[in-house]
Amino acid sequence: MYYSSGNYEAFARPRKPEGAERKRAWFVGAGLASLAGAAFLVRDAQVPGDHITILERLKLPGGALDGIREPRKGFVVRGGRELEDHMECLWDLFRSVPSLEVEGASVLDEFYWLNKDDPNYSLQRVTERRGQDAGTDGRFALNDRAQKDLVKIFLATREELEGKRIDEVFGRDFLDSNFWLYWRTMFAFEEWHGALEMKLYLHRFVHHVGGLPDLSALKFTKYNQYESMVLPLTRWLMDQGVTFRFGTEVTDIDFDLTAGRKLATRVHWTEAGQEGGTDLGEDDLLFTTIGSLTENSDNGDQHTAARLDEGPAPAWDLWRRIAAKDPAFGRPEVFCGNIPASKWESATVTTLDPRIPRYIQKIAKRDPFGGGVVTGGIVTARDSGWLMSWTVNRQPHFKQQSPDQIVVWVYGLFVDRPGDFVRKPMQDCTGEEITREWLYHLGVPVEEIPELAAQGATCVPVMMPYITSFFLPRRAGDRPAVVPEGAVNFAFIGQFAETGRDCIFTTEYSVRTGMEAAYRLLGVERGVPEVFGSTYDIRKLLAAASRLRDGAELDLPGPAFVRKHLLHRLDATEIGQLLEEFDLLGEPPQ
Repeated sequence: MYYSSGNYEAFARPRKPEGAERKRAWFVGAGLASLAGAAFLVRDAQVPGDHITILERLKLPGGALDGIREPRKGFVVRGGRELEDHMECLWDLFRSVPSLEVEGASVLDEFYWLNKDDPNYSLQRVTERRGQDAGTDGRFALNDRAQKDLVKIFLATREELEGKRIDEVFGRDFLDSNFWLYWRTMFAFEEWHGALEMKLYLHRFVHHVGGLPDLSALKFTKYNQYESMVLPLTRWLMDQGVTFRFGTEVTDIDFDLTAGRKLATRVHWTEAGQEGGTDLGEDDLLFTTIGSLTENSDNGDQHTAARLDEGPAPAWDLWRRIAAKDPAFGRPEVFCGNIPASKWESATVTTLDPRIPRYIQKIAKRDPFGGGVVTGGIVTARDSGWLMSWTVNRQPHFKQQSPDQIVVWVYGLFVDRPGDFVRKPMQDCTGEEITREWLYHLGVPVEEIPELAAQGATCVPVMMPYITSFFLPRRAGDRPAVVPEGAVNFAFIGQFAETGRDCIFTTEYSVRTGMEAAYRLLGVERGVPEVFGSTYDIRKLLAAASRLRDGAELDLPGPAFVRKHLLHRLDATEIGQLLEEFDLLGEPPQ
């Protein structure tokens, strides 16, 4: 397996790997990593679809890419996915998956046309004082010390940041800036999360720094992620003959481990209360999703708070059993052993009263019933005790949604702090109480809030114990390689497998691990698209530098005549032209 870029590799069709027709593949989990891996086996490795089986403990595919209407509760999405142009593996996958919405188009075509016609951007990213514009004016407000902190982390080696927290490497000047407010609420970073992950995100998305204040960096699907992404991919896989076995919990995997060679020999599972499994040989391929960010999620309802479930967690227990067999299989306790640091809560509000959408429109400055972009991503209430953010995507967000309803997604980063209207921690609140707090920060008159929360909306809160577990401080080896050294017939996939320069908590990462696993184990003669190289592009770096300085020009040191001479010398070079193009140099001193 190798990485590549450019049309030569992107448009090439690989030949069938030798012995592909003899292979039988098993996938543990039906999340996006498994769905993608199965698709690449069929499309690029040309393994027959009926030789592929996906084992899933739950009743539905998709993993964290969910979206469902629960009887007697309402619509539920645990989280939403922010997409961008340069998710190279994701779009490589969905160019081949037929759209369920547009005849003759792929999912990529549908998505591309939608976002051309209705580009995403926010008209009010931050509020305070109950729905008033916070006046950030798109500025990052990074002073010199905060800028130096950012550059220092950007230039640091990975090894320097291993095991360190964000608040150990950034000072208060940075953590009090608008940049950190935009960043942490968009990506769900906490100050105690890993500095290494912060660095990887900076490198991965440096080309989108300018789009952080108004979220113009982002793109979204037409409907929720389940209906827009999971369903078409699952249907295409079924059409290829791929077998899905739901209600099947994989409990353990056996390996034959010798010096320089690792072979998976058996998968154990329980199905309908019965123990079962299958033996594996060298022509049997096993792709295991390890860990789970949505494991033990608990849904409350309008009158019941979501419960924090710290009990047995099957996905994590499986990884623990696997990891105990070889040091190369990772250290799951690093990620699942600190629930207070990895939990947060979201809630899905469905409006029933026409008065509520008027307050949404006042902040979003768009008609929420218009069918297009509404908030353009999250709106953060900066002075919220929960640090609450909320978003209204294109409506309807669900195909089953009534045309007079709006589905809103709400989350809080500080779930154990009291609210501002409901004087309780978010984690202790019912759906009705969370709606009260949201309406308060929306600017609804206080005397109307109790009635609207009780009768004008329904809300389903969801507590997720491990939702940011992959952000916890880590070191090399805590996550196993996608294909560990010496592995003959197995791979680890998903958010807790280690691959290159990419960063977790993205759909791209899940798809990339599935693609790398399939290509490596089958020897597919086509390059895996490399991570977009914006961090090596001087134009992207200069644009980001200018934007991070809120447009302030560089202050060259030295006496005026020296600066004047230097600027004149620079003007005659391509470097000077680049600095001028990105507004980093002013006029020479007189």
